[in-house]
Amino acid sequence: MNHKTLHNLVWIPMFLIGLAGAVLGFLLLFLYEPWLLDQAANEAVIQITFEELLSAEINQNISSYLTALYRFFGLLYIGLGMLICLYVLVTFMGTSRARKGLLIVLGIFFAATFFLEYSLIPTSPLINLTDGLVALYLLSFWATIRLSREEKDL
Repeated sequence: MNHKTLHNLVWIPMFLIGLAGAVLGFLLLFLYEPWLLDQAANEAVIQITFEELLSAEINQNISSYLTALYRFFGLLYIGLGMLICLYVLVTFMGTSRARKGLLIVLGIFFAATFFLEYSLIPTSPLINLTDGLVALYLLSFWATIRLSREEKDL
């Protein structure tokens, strides 16, 4: 595989990961009841339906709390996603240091995400999103290894 194709297989998946994070953040920020994105998984964890939970008088403000919490995480995802996109666009992952740095940080992030998702919310539909993002990560990781070998041969 030629150098340019490998380089594109390094930075484009990373850019798409950042873009997906920003899009997810916008969804969490602007959906009316964002916790319903993974309603079944959340209800399985708390072992009660949201309807039952929110109907109790003592819990009348929980929906406001959940909305605020999800909006905060949405804002965080937007910021991190845009930061990844910006980093990739500024560096184009052109140096070994840029590639390794982002791969290490995202590798730790995805490992922690997998642990939390599979141990706390194994029925969440967001696991499919994580699986797709990890596939992009692995493609970039593979291309980085191939690119590094090619650069050593030069």
